[in-house]
Amino acid sequence: MAEAADFPGVTPSPARRLLRRSGALLAAAPLLASLPLLPAAAPAAAATPKTATAAATGTSTVDVAVNKLSPSAPTEDDTITVVGKITNNGRQAVTDAHVALRVGAAYGRRTAIDEAARSGTGGAPDGREVASKYARKVAELAPGATQDFTLSVPAKALELGADGVYQISVALMGQTVTQPYAQTLGIQRTFLPWQPAGAGTRTKTTVLWPLISETHLTAETGTDEEQTPVFDDNSLAKQIGPGGRLQQMLALGSDLDVTWVIDPDLLASVDAMTESYKIKGADGRLTSGKNQATAKQWLSDLQAAVQDHKVVTLPFADPDLASLAHTGTKVTGSLSHLKDATDAAVQTVDTILHMKPDTSYAWPAEGAVDPDIVKVATSAGADKIIARSDTFPEKDSLTYSPSAARPIGGGATAVVADARLSTAFASDMTRAESSTLAVQRFLAQSLMLNLQTDKQRSVVLAPQRMPTASQAQTMAQALHVLQDGTWSQSQSLSAAAAAKPDPDASTRVPSARSYPKSLRKQELSDAAFRQMQNTQRELENFKVVLTDESRVVTPFGRAMDREMSTSWRGRAKASATLRNSVGGYLSGLTEQVALIDKSTVRLSGRSATIPVSVQNNLWQDVDHLVLRLTSGNGTRLKIGGSTWQDQQVKVASGHSQSVKFTTTAKATGPITVYAQLFTEDGHPYGDRVPFTVEATEVTPTVMLVIAGGFLLLVLAGFRMYTQRKRAAAAKPAEDTPEGDSAAAAQDEPEDESAPTTRADVPQQPSDPTADTASESTAPSGPGERVDR
Repeated sequence: MAEAADFPGVTPSPARRLLRRSGALLAAAPLLASLPLLPAAAPAAAATPKTATAAATGTSTVDVAVNKLSPSAPTEDDTITVVGKITNNGRQAVTDAHVALRVGAAYGRRTAIDEAARSGTGGAPDGREVASKYARKVAELAPGATQDFTLSVPAKALELGADGVYQISVALMGQTVTQPYAQTLGIQRTFLPWQPAGAGTRTKTTVLWPLISETHLTAETGTDEEQTPVFDDNSLAKQIGPGGRLQQMLALGSDLDVTWVIDPDLLASVDAMTESYKIKGADGRLTSGKNQATAKQWLSDLQAAVQDHKVVTLPFADPDLASLAHTGTKVTGSLSHLKDATDAAVQTVDTILHMKPDTSYAWPAEGAVDPDIVKVATSAGADKIIARSDTFPEKDSLTYSPSAARPIGGGATAVVADARLSTAFASDMTRAESSTLAVQRFLAQSLMLNLQTDKQRSVVLAPQRMPTASQAQTMAQALHVLQDGTWSQSQSLSAAAAAKPDPDASTRVPSARSYPKSLRKQELSDAAFRQMQNTQRELENFKVVLTDESRVVTPFGRAMDREMSTSWRGRAKASATLRNSVGGYLSGLTEQVALIDKSTVRLSGRSATIPVSVQNNLWQDVDHLVLRLTSGNGTRLKIGGSTWQDQQVKVASGHSQSVKFTTTAKATGPITVYAQLFTEDGHPYGDRVPFTVEATEVTPTVMLVIAGGFLLLVLAGFRMYTQRKRAAAAKPAEDTPEGDSAAAAQDEPEDESAPTTRADVPQQPSDPTADTASESTAPSGPGERVDR
């Protein structure tokens, strides 16, 4: 009786209930009398596995599935066709059965439809059965067996009354061995919108059609001059390919009167696939992508679909506004990404779709808002926030659903979407039965909303952000009926936002305490925003040394937009993986500009020049770097006359550059020296590199000994020279030719081309000359080429 009361229809009288109970007892009497004659219970228990569930009974004995109902919103001249399947879930065969259509009374409010949808099967039969001539007999249905059925009933035979939403159900009447009398063994209820003639006042309905996807592009690019984009997998190609989710969304939306809501990140990602691109495998290896033709076709179809339509564009990568509002604002710099993402959205859409997008809308997750979310949403220029009625409650005194537009102060407007219509297709729509029932419920809610009042209202449907292909197909089927129906007319989102607000509608933004806890649990954490902050700082420090910062700033800026995407809700692990990947890749790039490690440097005098080399493995020149050499003991070793010295550094792409520092040693022994790169604004760039300088002193005594030895060598050479001159003068002129030849040979100059030798000096790759060589401190040449 409790279940029967949930549905309008005929309630059995007390006498009839008594008769039914008596019949059930009489039917069970022979069975009860035969129990002593049955075998022991053990064999029966053995025959039934312990894991078996209890057999269905009563009106749930047979499962009735309604897989198709057409037309969904009939007129008086239509014939209603119901196609479905029945399955015997009981333990006994069903005999003498037939399937028929039953019609109940009209519903009076939207909540009644909600209640009926929650009890769509089972319970006491309700309503009246349509004339028996439209019923279909069912052959004996064994346990577990299924049969298909088709019912065709003229709409006039339903004998419906005034316009409204009627309960309609398909029921199976039959009997079993233990209950040999006609009874309802299975029932499936649904809804039938009945508005055969045009409504006096039609609801203006706006439908948002979202083209949004998860993030697919990585921050990484190919190791080439063209910066070939790298995708984390090949899933985007499948989604835009034939039968894919995004291909279905585009094809279905093209035939509907909808407002397109597009994430520019999706456009940028598909556009990147039109040229050469790479796919990163699970092992980290890159393979070439081969879906350029698919990407070009999808973009071409999209351009045709949105032509002459206004496109609402979300900030790049659809940032999670609630996460920013509740957590991101506590981390310096996080909010600045929202403005950058909005600017990037305009440029992306203009470049790819060749049209000016509308960036005045913000769409928080699930349409849930509070004052902080509104404040963040409007900070980037949006003045209209798409909310949803289940998180933006109305006054209790309001008996109808008001128009969507609500002024909420500060020049902002909340566009409140209808929750029942927006969530009608959020469940699994892969089964034909689920899809059919969802369509009927959606149309029933739409018609009931229109019948609430004679006021014309503007209603918005904001579905889930990323519908599956089956959800999109079901939604499109329902919208075709609605847009061709008699109680609704299509309207753009801009028209809905500009409509005159209902004076009785609520304009108060819900408080932060009323924000759904389930949604708050899905938000990005404080640690996530701090990780983004560290990445941003590293990027700021890196870009100042680049001669073409756009090659790094643009891809990493968009990558950090993707880190804040709403699509990460419920995917914390995948979100962290992306952040780690972006940060790690950026660190790897900054390390391509680094100091070359030095071994111990030996100084054999008080003054010497120390070269330090900087290597650049990037694909562009670096500039605006400062190399600082610092003495670990300024008393024993001075650099450029002080404890430390800075020199400007500029290194060509793929080269290394040596920078030379003049040093003065005041004492012997090892001294630690530190080399460190800085940006021109004083921020450290990379790690400090220490190395040892071994200073040795040449004493005055040693210098005297060396000088004395040199003097002795000079005197000995002079003595030998004079002796030879005297000997030559004493010889007669008629000496032998051999003697002349020997003397001539003695006086000939040495051959300058003859090879000479010099002491090998320990050198490093970064040290082109000996550490202690006396040389200029001017910057060296372009440096050696670095293999990459």
